[in-house]
Amino acid sequence: MRTHSPQPEPSRDRGVAGPPLTRSRSESEQGARTTSGSGAGTDGPANALGAYLRARREMITPAQAGIPVVGARRVPGLRREEVAMLAGISADYYLRLERGRDRHPSVQVLEAIARVLQLDDDHFTHLLSLVAEVPRQRQRRPRKEIVPPGALKLLESLNQPAFIEGRYFDVLASNPLAKALSPRLEPGRNQLMDMFLDPAEQALQPQWKDVAECFIANLRQSVGTDIENPRFVELVGELSLTSPLFAQLWARYEVRGQKGTMLRFNHPQVGELLLNRERLSIGGAEGLMLVVFHPDAGSDDADKLSLLASAGLPVIAASKPLQPERPTK
Repeated sequence: MRTHSPQPEPSRDRGVAGPPLTRSRSESEQGARTTSGSGAGTDGPANALGAYLRARREMITPAQAGIPVVGARRVPGLRREEVAMLAGISADYYLRLERGRDRHPSVQVLEAIARVLQLDDDHFTHLLSLVAEVPRQRQRRPRKEIVPPGALKLLESLNQPAFIEGRYFDVLASNPLAKALSPRLEPGRNQLMDMFLDPAEQALQPQWKDVAECFIANLRQSVGTDIENPRFVELVGELSLTSPLFAQLWARYEVRGQKGTMLRFNHPQVGELLLNRERLSIGGAEGLMLVVFHPDAGSDDADKLSLLASAGLPVIAASKPLQPERPTK
């Protein structure tokens, strides 16, 4: 991704790049460890950079980094001194970064670390955001997510399943066909909560684990360093306590935006549906997205969706799957 190597970053103690620390591995690995990833706000603004570096470091194996393995290893992924060696910086300086004792690394150093940790562009952008000098407003009142009237009118006019979601995947508004597709697409519900905790939603979306992982990575990106928002703290905290899978995925620190994709549904009334999903930003409403599901034109999925719309189906499971009517020969 980035090929040039930076000059070694001087440590404050030695003044030049130094050898790996001589302290014991257990002390080195455990001393800076803070509760992070699985809890709400536990990776805190005080050392968000360190929590992120540690999580990504533990995901890179020695083999991926080109390091031969000799004997047993007691830590997951790479050791701190290995990251420092591969990045061309002192182990002491890298330790300072993970412990939050140095908050002003150069871009060149971050690029070198990103190369070692194999960060893509989305993850590297997130890394940069953790060291940017962004003034924090204390005791800032949470901004209420309000759907603009024009967006509501547009939502009502659509003949495809559509809804409006907030920054934390709360459903703020939805049209009838969206609720016919999934009863959980009801204002007041949260898609992440339903995805991880509601068996009915998991049955509706056979690929729900992939979708959930995408949601988490998008949440990481959209929230950035604003991890003190009460809604964010509440959501991540509750899911971390109630869903081991969420806690596991959240601790991986995946960061990426959502793109248009195709999703498979196993609908209890019309059977299997393959629909395109598009997420469109709503102008003048930061963080709000219009989500639309639409089938390929002329497909069986389009017929099934038309049936779902024309039948005015209730949002409870039908006793028998419905089949689109076909012209008689």
